[in-house]
Amino acid sequence: MNIDYFMSEAIKEAKFAFDNHEVPVGGILVDNKTNLIIERSYNKINKEQNAIYHCEIDLIIKACKKLSQKYLNDTIMFVTLEPCMMCASAISEAHVKKLYFGAYDEKNGGIENNKSKLIKEHTFKTEIYGGIMENDCKKLLKSFFKKLR
Repeated sequence: MNIDYFMSEAIKEAKFAFDNHEVPVGGILVDNKTNLIIERSYNKINKEQNAIYHCEIDLIIKACKKLSQKYLNDTIMFVTLEPCMMCASAISEAHVKKLYFGAYDEKNGGIENNKSKLIKEHTFKTEIYGGIMENDCKKLLKSFFKKLR
């Protein structure tokens, strides 16, 4: 599996979000067996006027519908920013096998700041890898917030 290729695809989604005046977080969901992209998404909070319309939530909803299943076993999620606690919980609830994320989110990150909650005895344990193409992901986020100011 080419991790950089898939993260580059997630970054394309983040750039699309940037161009559409959304916080530039993008992601893809990949079938672990075939290495095919199942779904693509980006943050749509402004577009949908809904504070929980994060990229990860949209990916999960669309993929479950597309695959007609409630669990996303044998899938891998690539997202450009460390998921918040809401999204981290949703990823676990949906049984996503692996998560690769780009930039760490020191303020709202739900992985590094809340590891104890994610490793509880009775929760699905997604394999998590952070810092993938971190500089590219950070650069896009910094450009977006600089543009806002």
